[in-house]
Amino acid sequence: MWSPSVKDILGSGYWPGTLNFCTLFSIDVFQSFYNIKKAAPGMSLKAFVKMLDERKAHFGRTGRISADAFSKSFLEWSAVKFEVDRMCKEPCFSCPACTPDMLAVSVDGNRKLYRFQSNASTSEQGNFEGVFIEKDEEVAEFVKYIQRHTNHVPGKGLCGSSSWTAAKESSKKSTGKLDEEGMEIAVCRHGVLLAALNMFRGEIFAYPLFLQRKLAASVPGHITFLCSDVACKYFPYLTKVAQQCPELRNLLSMRPFLSVMHAKAHTWKCEIKWGGAFQDGAGSTVEEEGEQVNSFLSRAAITMKYMSKAGQTDMLTLLALGWNKRKVEQLGRTLSHRYRKIIRILREQVESLNATKNELGVDDDTLQQWVADVQKWGEETDQTDGSLGALQARIEELVIIIRVRTQSLYRQNDCNKRRHRIRKVILVEKKRLAAAVDDYNKLAEPTKQIVFSDALIQTDIWPWQSTSEPAADLQTKRKVFEKVMAVRCLREEEMILCREMRHHWIVLRMRSVVLGTISSDSSLVGMSEDAQKGLRSLVLKKQSELKVEMLKVKYKRILSHQPLLEMDSEEEDIPDDATESDLSTSVED
Repeated sequence: MWSPSVKDILGSGYWPGTLNFCTLFSIDVFQSFYNIKKAAPGMSLKAFVKMLDERKAHFGRTGRISADAFSKSFLEWSAVKFEVDRMCKEPCFSCPACTPDMLAVSVDGNRKLYRFQSNASTSEQGNFEGVFIEKDEEVAEFVKYIQRHTNHVPGKGLCGSSSWTAAKESSKKSTGKLDEEGMEIAVCRHGVLLAALNMFRGEIFAYPLFLQRKLAASVPGHITFLCSDVACKYFPYLTKVAQQCPELRNLLSMRPFLSVMHAKAHTWKCEIKWGGAFQDGAGSTVEEEGEQVNSFLSRAAITMKYMSKAGQTDMLTLLALGWNKRKVEQLGRTLSHRYRKIIRILREQVESLNATKNELGVDDDTLQQWVADVQKWGEETDQTDGSLGALQARIEELVIIIRVRTQSLYRQNDCNKRRHRIRKVILVEKKRLAAAVDDYNKLAEPTKQIVFSDALIQTDIWPWQSTSEPAADLQTKRKVFEKVMAVRCLREEEMILCREMRHHWIVLRMRSVVLGTISSDSSLVGMSEDAQKGLRSLVLKKQSELKVEMLKVKYKRILSHQPLLEMDSEEEDIPDDATESDLSTSVED
């Protein structure tokens, strides 16, 4: 009596749900669920199975679909598919544009990806253990090692009037019903996920330190910037840890980068010193890509709170794989679009800077001197000796901070909840200003005393400054500083994008070479003849897809304007039917 084999079932487009093949699942249904999950991460597996039950009843079929069997079979199919991609040497958690040297890596925590302790929390190992999310045992051992060798300061970090829950050196494990309290992720400047780990003690500094150490060891080149929402607190902590742990001193070669949008909630001096918008060599890097990834993953959080540990790890890894694949497929178009946008904005910023120069009647040397003055002011520590000069500097700083926050209240915020928080911060700053004015009036001459602190916000002349004094005030210098740095960063970004486009093109070329060598790889020894044929067929399919992707990349016209970065002639040729005219298409198309 004939009985089907696994080969027969897979060849027919089905996946065995049981060992005796009593239940079969269509591979097309698995692929459909995965596509829906990537488009709508909040879609639960039970809801999908319920939809299949309703379709079954609609077409007159009987029986019941087991959600547990479907889940287990789907994850097994996904794991096998992932292993096949590994055999084809498919890079999963690396960015082609950031290879080998990576300009910036951003680390950020997501407290929404927590999981409750439940009976489903078995010791069963997941199919994707250690693939994307680091093993909990290794992370816990590292945290213990750091805390054993370093004295930690309890409490949250403060920067100005803002309190940051992510700026903690130590924290106790939750005593509630939670198992994992969230997840810490690392992404590149193009939004490609690189690594992640589960958090059990909130957002403490040891977690991004673990990811920083891992990436420093795994990235083939050098990482220039490490970006964080609390970089002003993290890097002093890193310096302290490196003094006690010499093996981590190589991490100090990475430069600090305070995320551009989060820098607005820090003090003004902190933004100038640590802010990514004012770092030499960073270009127009924003490093808020981690917020995009967290927004995507957080939509799946509602379906994972009561999952088993293995189930949550597998599902998050699958979502991360899908996210990265989409980002890499769109990378060529993204880089070209970003380059066009940067060129357009650069022209506008240069015109704006020239208009400011004409308005103020100053030359380039004066502008550079003002930029140096602002940078020097940002490096200075606040005077707290209570002298007249210290109070004057404090009043100037508070007035300008209040002006900036008030002006951006409606320009940069479209949410009433966010505006309410900013108004509360402004109120606190005004109270500090009033206190500083009272202290100043006690020391100042009667003719230079300040009657109302609110009147300072409406004027550009300080009481201690002569009306005929030609020197520009700090607010004018700050305005010029931002315009000069914007032009400088945009010019850097132009060169950075050209390098990334060239790196992307080289990686595509190397990928074509790697696929061509798989058929003769020694790892195929021991495989059956049918398995080797199947792998070769899959390699041919991937080569065809890669050829189509290379035809969509239109970098030649851009790189031809950068002699130092122009593609070599041998790199411009694409195998088979790709022609020179395909690559010569203008980026404006």
